[in-house]
Amino acid sequence: MPYKVTQTDLIYKGRVFNVRVDLVELPDGRKARLDIVEHSGAVTLIPLDEDQRIWFVRQYRHAIGREILELPAGVVEEGEIPEECAQREAREEIGMAAGHFQKVGEFFLAPGYSTEHMHVFLATGLYSSPLPGDADEMLSVEQMPVERVYEMVEEGAFQDSKTLAALILAQGYIRNSGK
Repeated sequence: MPYKVTQTDLIYKGRVFNVRVDLVELPDGRKARLDIVEHSGAVTLIPLDEDQRIWFVRQYRHAIGREILELPAGVVEEGEIPEECAQREAREEIGMAAGHFQKVGEFFLAPGYSTEHMHVFLATGLYSSPLPGDADEMLSVEQMPVERVYEMVEEGAFQDSKTLAALILAQGYIRNSGK
């Protein structure tokens, strides 16, 4: 059922996202005001080393007021393709590059109000190749055995939706990579 947009107003233009208000006519003729976060897209990567450990970052997230453990991720910059973004983010966030990237899926992060589209890559063949990180990110890197990571998923230890979704999407690929 199509929604007919009758007016769009950009109300905020930011570094990472914009916010617009759409006035729409619903299929039944009623009118609604919808707030939309415009986002250029992002990547999440599952760095898997030769010892079958997954690499994570722990960082403070101001919106929730605490540190959280999550997979490396970042915003796709203008003119960048998702795989290039994944390689850059791996180098910036964990100091490692990957010899191989395999796309394992994609999803919308919050389609009720955001256009953010997430691309998920399994990164293997890791080797040291650090790049300077973002000035506003204070990260610590942690590695965990695959078995422990999936125990933590079942225990509800991860609170980051992109990390949970990426780990579930990659589960079959990770099991096959250890053979």
